[in-house]
Amino acid sequence: MDTTEETQKQHKGKKRKKNRGPRRWLINLWVALSLLGIMLIIVGSAAFYVWNSLQPTADGEAKQVTIARGMSANSVADVLEENGIIKNGFVFSYFLQFKDEGSRFQAGTYELTPGMPIDSIIAKLNAGDIIQEETVKFTIPEGLTVLQIADKLAAEGIVDRTAFLELAETKRSWGDAEAARGIPDSAALHKRLEGYLFPDTYEMKKGSTEEEILIRLLTETDRKLATLPDDWQDTMEASGRTLHEILTIASLVEREVVVDEERALVAGVIYNRLSLPMRLQIDATVQYALDTPKQVLSLADLEIDSPYNTYKIDGLPPGPIASPSLASIQAALYPADTTYLFYVTKKDGTQTHLFAETFSEHQRNIARSEQSAK
Repeated sequence: MDTTEETQKQHKGKKRKKNRGPRRWLINLWVALSLLGIMLIIVGSAAFYVWNSLQPTADGEAKQVTIARGMSANSVADVLEENGIIKNGFVFSYFLQFKDEGSRFQAGTYELTPGMPIDSIIAKLNAGDIIQEETVKFTIPEGLTVLQIADKLAAEGIVDRTAFLELAETKRSWGDAEAARGIPDSAALHKRLEGYLFPDTYEMKKGSTEEEILIRLLTETDRKLATLPDDWQDTMEASGRTLHEILTIASLVEREVVVDEERALVAGVIYNRLSLPMRLQIDATVQYALDTPKQVLSLADLEIDSPYNTYKIDGLPPGPIASPSLASIQAALYPADTTYLFYVTKKDGTQTHLFAETFSEHQRNIARSEQSAK
């Protein structure tokens, strides 16, 4: 082949190679821009989806939404979506994680309105701004029996008397109520929960069941026991008495004493008589055995056959005879250290007592009491 002709072919080949380079670059650029555009569309769509999901729902009527105790943030999100308060529970739950929210949500029933901003919903759940439920207040005076408590609450329309008393006799556990677990399984008990329903003023949700009310009264006993001096359980163990016996002694003190300063003195008399041994001969135990208290006990009343009649039995009755106050419980734990064995109520209107070590001295005190009444 002619040299000149070969040179011309080589020159044309190089020219074609040079022309191919710019077109490939343009193609690559177009592909890259297309991919970037697709990614931007995807990201933008996702961002719009998230943004739109976190926007308030359409306005609507307020709803009552209940957040249960122990509910996770994800579960809260589901409940809010189900009630139309938020648009998307899935997105909302991730938003809570991103904002480090949800751990402070408080249980309760809230009034939430469709159309509320997300931040307002979160703030309300954090603040525990729940609907204030209608409540009922009632007072259990110190020294009342289970029967008297049932009568009082029934008269106030708070419980059904029959249901309350039947439940109070049931052998069972009562939620977290600790003290009630020590009630002995004894057929001699007149009322199973006697002495364990703490006397106080309570406020509970209107419509609370008999069971809920009993549990509240029982757990209050635990709370009040926790306020006693730190060594109270050691003191009880050192005395050789169970909590059931301490509450029994406390109930005797409660029914016998009006003036706080005498509670420990009367408790001391009870312990002194138990240690001899000597029958307690406490009128209040006979009144309890009668169910319907009398103004004055007769000699026949003192002879009734009952495990609660301390004129006829040795030692303590089977259980408490009333709901003791914290002051009486403390007196039962920390009785006065005296040698008194007797006491009689003064009839001068002071509701205090005269104490004696011997029966002859007690007889003189009775005469003094009668004289003060004149």
